[in-house]
Amino acid sequence: MERFFRFREFGTTYRRETLAGLTTFLTLAYIIIVNPAILAAGGIPREASTTATILAAAFGTIVMALVANRPFAIAPYMCENAFIAFTVVGVMGLSWQTALAAIFYAGIIFIILTVTKLRRQFAEAIPLTLKHSFAVGMGIFLAFIGCNATGIVRLGVPGAPVTVGDLTSPTVLLAIVCIILIAALLALRVRGAILIGMLVTTVLYFVLIPDSLPQGIVSAPPSLAPVFAKLDFRGALTTTGLAVTVMIFVMAFVDTIGTLLGLSARANLLDERGNLPDIDRPMLADAIATTVAPVLGTTTTGAYIESAAGIEEGGRTGFTALIVAGLFLLSLFFAPLLTAVPAAAYGSACIIVGAFMITSVRKINFDDYTELIPAFLTIILMSFTYNIGIGMTAGFIVWPLLKALTGRIREVNFIQWLLAVLSLAFYLLHPF
Repeated sequence: MERFFRFREFGTTYRRETLAGLTTFLTLAYIIIVNPAILAAGGIPREASTTATILAAAFGTIVMALVANRPFAIAPYMCENAFIAFTVVGVMGLSWQTALAAIFYAGIIFIILTVTKLRRQFAEAIPLTLKHSFAVGMGIFLAFIGCNATGIVRLGVPGAPVTVGDLTSPTVLLAIVCIILIAALLALRVRGAILIGMLVTTVLYFVLIPDSLPQGIVSAPPSLAPVFAKLDFRGALTTTGLAVTVMIFVMAFVDTIGTLLGLSARANLLDERGNLPDIDRPMLADAIATTVAPVLGTTTTGAYIESAAGIEEGGRTGFTALIVAGLFLLSLFFAPLLTAVPAAAYGSACIIVGAFMITSVRKINFDDYTELIPAFLTIILMSFTYNIGIGMTAGFIVWPLLKALTGRIREVNFIQWLLAVLSLAFYLLHPF
């Protein structure tokens, strides 16, 4: 096992990888509840969707572990699930069966592009400045998610988009205590600081709010039958269906590249040119997972930025992902217990991890405005629009334009212009 996952090469151990896997899982376990709840708005049966969510996450993460040997967890994307439920089904009027078929077609395209090395060429053509900005942007985005989840920040009144939450609320105070506890443990170099902080906070939460205790520990997984293989392939080949396929493809394409590079930057897995060695493998894992997910009955899957929590605990190999996958499978039977982790715990972990990820800002060239401005727009738009894809595509468009407008067009290669065109398509096709 140590040889297969190359423990010695990555300087890691079973204990460190297991701790990282536990931390990652607890940080993203909310997806087991949240994803089915969102998809239910699009008519997908909630109980069956819960089983599909767990199986899709477990399958994709196992493939990531065994094929790519990377510490990245795979699960249904949050932005894409809302896009399917509220836009494709709610606004465009397509059935959820047609939407799932469109996702399947997008997954097949991903597999073809990955096998032919085209996705790798796109990833390696991304300017180094933008690669570093992805990590910074995702760190701030992750912290913003954590602030909202814990209630430290909430939607504001007219004239103020966001405002401070109710700091007298027990759950908000508990989140603040969790942040300080994790920070203190990190400063003391305590291994497993994030996981310890989350577990202590969860226990305190149950003590303060006894009604929040799970009603049970073990439950039988709901049947997958209502959603399994319910794909409307013919409906997805209509003009509207093909448009949805293109939109899903572009959204997942930019999200996946940004997440993989951002996580890899934080884990120090990038080489001197800012590329992830053997990036084809995690991309293939992502593509396979995206193809299988709609068959199981859920939406687009991909690498999750919450994997950064496990990376901060020392996770460096696929064994971390294997632990996450095993915990997802266990959650089929222990969902009431595992999903009882409060937002005060996992939201606080997101905030702390966000602090780690912004350190990549030091690698951005602040003296060159053709580098700084695209990076800045990428970072702020990831958070301010609550959409990783918006920030990334803005960077892809502005970077080559500034180079061209300042007489440095020779610095832009063909693939970088192609990324700009693909990004424009993202804005033109996205039903804002």
